[in-house]
Amino acid sequence: MTEPGAAARLSPHRPPPCRPSPPDHGAYRCPLNRPRPPPSGSSSSRTPPTKEPSGPSGWVVSVLGVHPWQLGLFPRRAQDDVWGDDRDTRISSSYAPVGRLTPVDGGYRLTGRWSFSSGCEHATWALLGALVVGAKGRPVDFLTVLVPRSDYTIEDVWDVVGLRGTASNDILVESVFVPAHRVLRNYEQAQLKGPGQQVNQGPLYRLLLGAIFTSAVTAPVIGAVSGGYESYVSLMKERVRLSLGGGRFTEDPFAQVAIARAASDIDATVLQMDRNLRELSELAAAGREIPMELRLRTRRDQVRGTERAVAAIDLLFKTVGGNALRRGNPVERAWRDAHAGSVHVANDVERALAMYGRGAFGLTVEDNLV
Repeated sequence: MTEPGAAARLSPHRPPPCRPSPPDHGAYRCPLNRPRPPPSGSSSSRTPPTKEPSGPSGWVVSVLGVHPWQLGLFPRRAQDDVWGDDRDTRISSSYAPVGRLTPVDGGYRLTGRWSFSSGCEHATWALLGALVVGAKGRPVDFLTVLVPRSDYTIEDVWDVVGLRGTASNDILVESVFVPAHRVLRNYEQAQLKGPGQQVNQGPLYRLLLGAIFTSAVTAPVIGAVSGGYESYVSLMKERVRLSLGGGRFTEDPFAQVAIARAASDIDATVLQMDRNLRELSELAAAGREIPMELRLRTRRDQVRGTERAVAAIDLLFKTVGGNALRRGNPVERAWRDAHAGSVHVANDVERALAMYGRGAFGLTVEDNLV
């Protein structure tokens, strides 16, 4: 994957070139993207964040890379709809249940407007969250629906301070028919009892969306900060202070401490996430139930990972000096992208930590991302 130019980084209207390099790298086919049948092998227990010079490219590849796996949880017919003609088909998403589904013969009528669909410009299908509305107009179920590009429009609204090149625009659907085989109940998905598990019985499909997707959201944040850290060290090795008594920046003990703190936070984040994903994979491979304690710990460490990464880049940003304000400075870019990624709903630190605390006290925890 190559770093996009300045125009792509700064323009909200140009998505970055997200096709991996070399082109047959397969990021969007992994862990599956085959029309029949998808592979059923175990997933990797380690998904280290790439030290990506481009936060937007890393974000789009990470998020869109989850969707082929999730499609494997849908009925077989839905998988054939997407992969029947093109093994490289890409799918974007917007999971907030803002859509309205009305039951009709053979499926549903869908209407809604979804925001923050990262990489939607690259995709030809979308996974969208929606509520089934009953006879009295009240929601009775929460579904994820699969919609082809021909059934929705994209509205260009993405004008933000960070992750600008992701073009995370709005998706609009107006009274479109969705056949019954293109929907997935979120409850069944969380309980690992969806229709896809009946077809794809390998350990890969016994993992949790709440762990896979949230980790995919945190990984590019850590990757951007890791890249910013390396750029910081490289830039500051040659810096000579013009104030505060002069001298080489590398001799400043405060700068040395900042580097140590940032490096420790990045390493701690990667180690904790690796441990949790490894344990999840081992349980899935053994066909054992994933305990709530591990589900909650995975979310705890994932949000803390984002929090630590943001704290690390904040510390480095402050010690760069006035040059950190210049657009194009790699530390500045990592700082903007990390903060933008940190406000994703999957990175709601207080909510996730409160859930962990509830679980530790023996209270009931119910959440779609656990």
